[in-house]
Amino acid sequence: MSTTTRYLVLAMRRPEFEASVVAPHQAFLDDLRDRGLLEMTGGFGDGSGGAYVLRNVASLEDAQAIVAADPLALQGASDLVVRQWHTR
Repeated sequence: MSTTTRYLVLAMRRPEFEASVVAPHQAFLDDLRDRGLLEMTGGFGDGSGGAYVLRNVASLEDAQAIVAADPLALQGASDLVVRQWHTR
């Protein structure tokens, strides 16, 4: 069975999280989707953060560079972790 490499991004809100970052973050995700780089996204039921899955990205380094441009990261609203994920 073949595997596909995707990148799982976990975004956990920091205590100083401000709701004003949500709209720019969603616009960022919409742009990724339009470029064919975003497979899915969603928030956690407990409000602690969320996750998104990147696809069509060449390397972990490229995925990390994309995530570094997320308004959640730029504004220090959330801690973002990128994991290479082999799916089947």
